[in-house]
Amino acid sequence: MEKIQHTNVQVRELKLHVAEIGSGPKVVLFFHGFPEIWYTWRHQMVAVANKGYRAIAFDHRGYGLSEQPAEPEKATLLDLVDDAVALLDSLGIDKLSYYVCVRTWFTENALLENTTASPLSQDHGSFLLAVYKNSKFNLDYLYQAFIVGKDFGALSAYRVGVLHPERVSAIITLGTPFIQPGPSVVQNHPLPEGFYISRWQGRAEADFGRFDVKTVIRNIYILFSKSEIPIAAADQEIMDLIDPATPLPPWFSEEDLSVYASLYEKSGFCFALQVPYRKLKVDRSLIDPKVSAPSLLIVGEKDYSLKMPGVNNYIRTGAMKHLVPDLDVKFIEEGTHFMHEQFPEQVNQLIIAFLGKHGA
Repeated sequence: MEKIQHTNVQVRELKLHVAEIGSGPKVVLFFHGFPEIWYTWRHQMVAVANKGYRAIAFDHRGYGLSEQPAEPEKATLLDLVDDAVALLDSLGIDKLSYYVCVRTWFTENALLENTTASPLSQDHGSFLLAVYKNSKFNLDYLYQAFIVGKDFGALSAYRVGVLHPERVSAIITLGTPFIQPGPSVVQNHPLPEGFYISRWQGRAEADFGRFDVKTVIRNIYILFSKSEIPIAAADQEIMDLIDPATPLPPWFSEEDLSVYASLYEKSGFCFALQVPYRKLKVDRSLIDPKVSAPSLLIVGEKDYSLKMPGVNNYIRTGAMKHLVPDLDVKFIEEGTHFMHEQFPEQVNQLIIAFLGKHGA
């Protein structure tokens, strides 16, 4: 997509691949899931950029064109959270538009009251400093961005909201609710042994490793686009659930598959299979987590993850509001696990409406 610009940005100890389109003070940061990369957000990036937002999507560490960490086996979801915050810093997002926040808090007359040292007569940096020193308001709003996450990217997005609430204007997630780490209404129910996440302690890695990257991505898109949880028999591998003759979903082209495959050639699936799912059981860093930011959860009615034990009831009964009080939930009737690629216009409309509602 020719309008999307690409750079490599130093983020902590690694260089991350960053895709970006649009400009201006209102930033939307996209977190991908597995087996995705920045490209999964191509439709949403263009849509929000056309509405005046600066859209940024990046390949998580170890994914796509981003660098691999030295010790992937030690990585956790919190590394992805720290990466996201450091990326905002590296891109200068901490200097978000003072036009937006100041106009929200101050009238023109109030700014002009002190005519001997009017902040409007000074340069931008001095202007902000003058406003800060002469006001009782906290300018943490300058550090905020909208965050959109899917799959494990949603888990990271929620954690940014919990650990760095001052950096977040609002959170939008696709398909994945915020579930408190440890025993819960959802996690008390064990997943079947034949589900791929349950085999993420060695067997899944070996299974995926039998095939080239393109075949693995093809199989995953076919398998996870169904409404039922893909479960293999005890003597069967996950990748063998797919007939090689099965066509791709109609909304995912051979060209899309080739793009994914080419971008995954560098990274492979070594790190992708370490984080996030292999580390979920040891993520106990959040104590009484609450997401204070306005949040939107978009759910596909045909997403197989709704069939995971406890998830459907957890979402529909409003139990998630205990952790995310300011939560809105929207459903897409025929939406699958990849609804943002399957029905981009519907997803884009929901995202843009929510951004408009909670933007400055």
